[in-house]
Amino acid sequence: MEATQKIVKLINSSRHKQQLKVIMFDGITMAGFNLIDIKKVNEKTGLPVIVVNRKLPDLKKVENALKNFEDFEKRWKIVLNAGKLKECRVKNKKIYFQAVGISDEDAREIIRLSATRSLIPEPLRVAHLIATAIVRGESYGRA
Repeated sequence: MEATQKIVKLINSSRHKQQLKVIMFDGITMAGFNLIDIKKVNEKTGLPVIVVNRKLPDLKKVENALKNFEDFEKRWKIVLNAGKLKECRVKNKKIYFQAVGISDEDAREIIRLSATRSLIPEPLRVAHLIATAIVRGESYGRA
């Protein structure tokens, strides 16, 4: 998928790559159904990947939506290869995650330590606020 290739290229060409310890995503889709192959991102960057979801995705709905694409099987395989969704308790509430290149316990610890203002880890929350501000001209603070 195009998103995977672009993410790998951005990370590997960054002069700041050596400072990165983990890559975090808020879901495995970008701009609709451009899927991120998190195993490939991990493999090609050498960095652990953690995907965070507030809610448990309805995989049946995702599968049905993906059936509208000619490359359905390729896309569905990326969804399945991302791995089983696991629970993490943050501020006494459940969120869900997938992790590659890192143990589930280490991923949970990173999520909990970085979720300082909401259920979502601060790097993802701030990235969402900045992206919203760029697109809309201001942020509405709903990350």
